[in-house]
Amino acid sequence: MARCPASVHVRRGCVLVDEGRRPPAAVVFDALGGEYEKAFASSAAHRASLEWLLKRLEPGSEVLDVGCGTGRPTAAVLAAAGHRVLGVDVSPVMVGIASRQVPEAEFRCADVRGMPLGDETFDAVCVYFALLQMSRAEQSALVRRLARALRPGGLLVLATVPLDVEDFDGAFMGQPVRVTSFAAQDVTAMARGAGLAVLSEESVMFTPSHPDARPEPQLFLYCRRGGTESAG
Repeated sequence: MARCPASVHVRRGCVLVDEGRRPPAAVVFDALGGEYEKAFASSAAHRASLEWLLKRLEPGSEVLDVGCGTGRPTAAVLAAAGHRVLGVDVSPVMVGIASRQVPEAEFRCADVRGMPLGDETFDAVCVYFALLQMSRAEQSALVRRLARALRPGGLLVLATVPLDVEDFDGAFMGQPVRVTSFAAQDVTAMARGAGLAVLSEESVMFTPSHPDARPEPQLFLYCRRGGTESAG
């Protein structure tokens, strides 16, 4: 199993923060590797959310991709458009794949919950399904930190599975997982509570392309730091 050097930070490479404490999500996504990308490659809603973001970003924007996975499609699409992308993931296998597939971006193997995030550092933040193995308190705290990491007027796109469950033991693509999430209205309230204006939201059903996958509801939130909710 691939590992990243614990004390080396390489531009467009990999950094591992505290390898001795591997979050459960790291184990799951190390096992899935490139299969995750294949299973979700057909997501039209994910692609549409990136198009939404691209239309609103200034050239050369700084973007944080939380839970970057293999780097596709998020980091790849944004980097190809000329934006400076930092992808973060707890899985060293995923980060290794992302570094190879999207060499023009930078990737760090780290747990974003303990990663320093400077205030007003990024023009945009993407959080695609990265919250589901965190507690509700951790999710809320992280969204608040991510909101502070945005520059005024910065954009946040958040996607999750909006189910009212806590510490639910299940299976994801054949891997055992423990999932915590909020109902849709509570996800929106969490974003607003972090000081974000929710510009729009979209609810879809999606079935990953994997024999062990089941249809799942997905919620995409489009947010801005500051401003009014009617602004798009």
